[in-house]
Amino acid sequence: MIKVNNDYTSIRINAQRLWNSLIEMAEIGATASGGCNRQTLTDEDKVSRDRFVQNCEQASCSIKVDQMGNIFARRAGRNNDLPPVIAGSHLDTQPTGGKFDGAYGVLAGLEVIKTLNDYGIETDLPIEVVTWTNEEGARFSPAMIGSGVWSGNFELDFAYSRSDKQGKIFGEELEHIAYRGEVAAKAKPITAAFELHIEQGPILETEGLQIGVVSGVQGISWYDLILQGQASHAGPTPMQARRDPFVGLTKIIDRLYELIAQHAPWARVTFGDIKAEPGTRNTVPEQLILSVDIRHPEQSILDDLDTAFRKIVSEESEKVRLTGIIKDEWKAPAVSFDKDCISSVKQAAEQLKYNYKEMFSGAGHDSVYVSQVVSTSMIFIPCKNGLSHNEAEYASPEDIEAGCNVLLHAMLNRAMD
Repeated sequence: MIKVNNDYTSIRINAQRLWNSLIEMAEIGATASGGCNRQTLTDEDKVSRDRFVQNCEQASCSIKVDQMGNIFARRAGRNNDLPPVIAGSHLDTQPTGGKFDGAYGVLAGLEVIKTLNDYGIETDLPIEVVTWTNEEGARFSPAMIGSGVWSGNFELDFAYSRSDKQGKIFGEELEHIAYRGEVAAKAKPITAAFELHIEQGPILETEGLQIGVVSGVQGISWYDLILQGQASHAGPTPMQARRDPFVGLTKIIDRLYELIAQHAPWARVTFGDIKAEPGTRNTVPEQLILSVDIRHPEQSILDDLDTAFRKIVSEESEKVRLTGIIKDEWKAPAVSFDKDCISSVKQAAEQLKYNYKEMFSGAGHDSVYVSQVVSTSMIFIPCKNGLSHNEAEYASPEDIEAGCNVLLHAMLNRAMD
């Protein structure tokens, strides 16, 4: 046990231990290009969960798993009747994901507990680390569904009914990996929640800063754009006689890019997946299905973008004799985090003498839903070249350490009554 003075300002995490835990977790689902493929409810996901639970138990934590497979590891405090302070993120990845997205926030939370054990510090409030199920949404849509059910945004039956591209059902796959718990997937009283994450963008690195104090998350709207035309033979059908969905699609995409440019620098649009039906080389497709992701940190502007998107699809479809349908897949509103939690993060960064800035998150996180029912904030650290959802994703050991030290002291700020 390490002795420490009563104000706790001198304590720091074990940086090498945290780095080792990240590298060891990255071995599960490791890809040939140095990343991770650990999609939710796969066998690799189960192995990562098993390892997390084992490590938490070794740190003297009690474990609870809820009906969505969300795992809560609890370190007791002096008064266990008080709501805990929690930290966490997710262990699932994209198919070609990196080592740090999600896993860093989970393992840093566990490192906070290990550090408190090292120093023999008993917090007044209990501390919990959580790993949320299916944050990425790479295999099962929508994203963040584990925290979404827990916070009351989705019904449990809706989550259980979701299917992947192979037709496998979420609820059945949760059973398959033996992480369908008995605890209700329902929000409970919590004093404060923190999520530590790599930025997934270039701002901190570009400005030479170590810490992002995240004050909110931009709103996200996911759609499926369906353009219906008429299937016809690629050879005999003249171009002018076709009802080709691609003709309408190119105009729609061009206009959407122009729309987003009008709302720079914060507006975003992404077309991440496309499917042509019937999907043969020598047939003009009857139907195209395109995923559309639109984002902005101000909800009023996001609503305006939604209206404009629908108008563009209607106008361009009519011009070329198509039927344009917009299917709302998922929406996460713009979020502002709790001022007291933000203040705890700022205070920790200042105390530790790390340079920082307040910023919005461009990506969705479980904290979006958690913040609707719990006082919440996030902490960012830089990632190399702003890359994430990429096997080349990287964060330096020094920044990994800095972010976790901020998490430690922000949690202590709220866990000492």
